[in-house]
Amino acid sequence: MRVLITRPEEDATRTIAALGALGHDGIAMPLLKVRFHDGAEIALDPFQAVLATSANGVRALARRTARRDVPLFAVGPQTAQEAEASGFLKVRNAQGDSRALATAVAGWAAPSGGALLHVKSAEADGTLAALLKARGFAVENAVLYEVAAIDALATLPPDLDAALFYSARSAAIFRLLVSQAGLSVSGVIAVCISKAAADALAPLRFKDVRVAAEPNQDAMLACLQPPPP
Repeated sequence: MRVLITRPEEDATRTIAALGALGHDGIAMPLLKVRFHDGAEIALDPFQAVLATSANGVRALARRTARRDVPLFAVGPQTAQEAEASGFLKVRNAQGDSRALATAVAGWAAPSGGALLHVKSAEADGTLAALLKARGFAVENAVLYEVAAIDALATLPPDLDAALFYSARSAAIFRLLVSQAGLSVSGVIAVCISKAAADALAPLRFKDVRVAAEPNQDAMLACLQPPPP
């Protein structure tokens, strides 16, 4: 299958490799561009652990501190893999979304152990912090990067079989750009990391819309397999 990858360039490169291992042809078309914020070194001493809800959050943190010994609690596999690749020594993986991470953190740490630092983008909402504060944790936010959308989309690669959508935001951007350009996706299977991402594609008409059983890339790639008869 020829599969469109809409995530930022660094992540798309890894997805192309994963698709290739399954016999698919991955085509990168990033809809979002990451812009890391420069600044002083981040002091981690006050925090018992770092919360990372994206691989870009890990990359942004790694640019601003040389320390790798603070526990890092990752939302899912891709974020955990990036943390390990960046040299963080104590990485735990919640295997889910912000709600799964909040639940996992309650088993990994205690409010009495100190504050948690959430490294995040300027666009990220406050769901994780709110969930953890409700459990008695102190959470501080460090906005270390922003993710900007591309302005226009002139065309789509030819002969596409499927497209991968890793967030509701990227799905909404795709819907807007495709609608503005008057492009058809009627022959394309949309594979979404969540129902929210699938909902953000409406009212575009795809050949099929499939939602991953779990909010991670492995589950998304499993959706590329033909459905059972």
